[in-house]
Amino acid sequence: MNIKHSILILLLALLAGPTHATNPKHEFRGAWLHIIGQGQYARMTSEETQKYLVNQLDLLQKSGCNAVLWQVRPQADAAYVSELEPWSRWITGEAGKAPNPLWDPLQFMIEESHKRGMELHAWINPYRVTSGKDDKPAAGHVYYEHPEWFLDYADGKIYFDPGLPESRNFIDKVVRDILARYDVDAIHMDDYFYPYPVQDAEFPDTASYNRYGLGWDLGDWRRHNVDLLIEQLHNTIAEVKPWVRFGISPFGIWRNKKNDPDGSETNGLQCYDRLYADCPKWTAEGWVDYMVPQLYWELEHKAAGTLELAYWWDRHANGRHMYYGQAIYNVMSHRDIAADGGDTLNPTQLAHKFRLMRELPHVQGPCWWPGYNITDNHKGILDSLTANYQSTPALIPAYSWLDDKAPAAVENLKVSKLKGGDKQLTWNAASTTDPMQEAVRFVVYRFKKGQNIDLNNAAAIQTITGGTTFDIPKQKGKWIWVVTALDRCWNESAPVSIK
Repeated sequence: MNIKHSILILLLALLAGPTHATNPKHEFRGAWLHIIGQGQYARMTSEETQKYLVNQLDLLQKSGCNAVLWQVRPQADAAYVSELEPWSRWITGEAGKAPNPLWDPLQFMIEESHKRGMELHAWINPYRVTSGKDDKPAAGHVYYEHPEWFLDYADGKIYFDPGLPESRNFIDKVVRDILARYDVDAIHMDDYFYPYPVQDAEFPDTASYNRYGLGWDLGDWRRHNVDLLIEQLHNTIAEVKPWVRFGISPFGIWRNKKNDPDGSETNGLQCYDRLYADCPKWTAEGWVDYMVPQLYWELEHKAAGTLELAYWWDRHANGRHMYYGQAIYNVMSHRDIAADGGDTLNPTQLAHKFRLMRELPHVQGPCWWPGYNITDNHKGILDSLTANYQSTPALIPAYSWLDDKAPAAVENLKVSKLKGGDKQLTWNAASTTDPMQEAVRFVVYRFKKGQNIDLNNAAAIQTITGGTTFDIPKQKGKWIWVVTALDRCWNESAPVSIK
């Protein structure tokens, strides 16, 4: 992008976007960082990879993002230390090969995200084992121990058979292992359940259907299999770490209205019928804590308009959080539309989609695909988010059905003088034996002396941090500093202030 074009987009964003005062204090702002298909990690040393990931997180934090959805299991492998599945080839370039020197990307991303006050969602793909016909599972993979659990599909890939209890139990074992050993904030899955269909090719699950179908309609049975997995993982998370959320990012169309009166006015692939994912059921049953439908199309798309789908998914939140997956290349490549359907002067749909998300009553924010497009400032997206749409830090809305009790206020808030005349805020978290009430993040606010202390003013937030210190920038005037604590479900404590 040339400089003139970048400046034009930034100026238009400033004109069309919200001001600091109108950005909400509570909003989910996620970014997916996938490793499948990303060759840069295999070309880097361990040290280079860590520096690269730190830079990614720094830029995402600068853009206002507060959650990273980091892919740790793209194809029944592991981007972390695991005794259950082999190292991912997308980390080292060779399936089953550990990084040298050894390090743990998942643990690293958790620590670095939490340091910045951001969440880390461990993103897994449940059934996929290989990425194509030339791909084979690494030596020692469970595929070789239990070949009867797996199926070869016409797309050239190997999958766990979703109809087998053994498949569900193994996937559950992997999730249980992650929960037991890592301080993740959520377990996340995207749209890959039963595979996307290949024309004129049936998924080869006849044997498991004959064994377990018990007279079910084939489609209903397949949906039941996915339901069983979702419910089982929900129960495991609630048992092991009840504060960890479970989120799913389905394909953007559940069903078309022509096939179901409760469907959307769309005309595309239906995840209910082709991927066997009955997503609204999972929120209605309380099995998932958030849904991120992939609304990757332009607002006015004829077959799958985001404008239509945004309202449809908002009506089907079922009391759980609803975040909208936004494809950056689409948002930044389509001119905005006016109320009458015509074009506007705005060269992107960014302002319109933010306005839509913030007006819908059950939508709590965006999730950006892919996060790499933010960090490389694709068509000025980093500039626009930083200057306007995510210019003030935001707290993720509380998961009140998991926990609605606020943690205790911080203790021993002080202003200390450092060498060179600099100043620093320090505080302590209140001690507790209840992990649900543990303070894991802190919010630092700044107000001018005499100014009304309004904690709902997002522009007053200076940082959200996982630490217990804040370096006070050099500034003129007299200020009041306020610090609050956040527990694992984003409940906020009473404020403590100091001049």
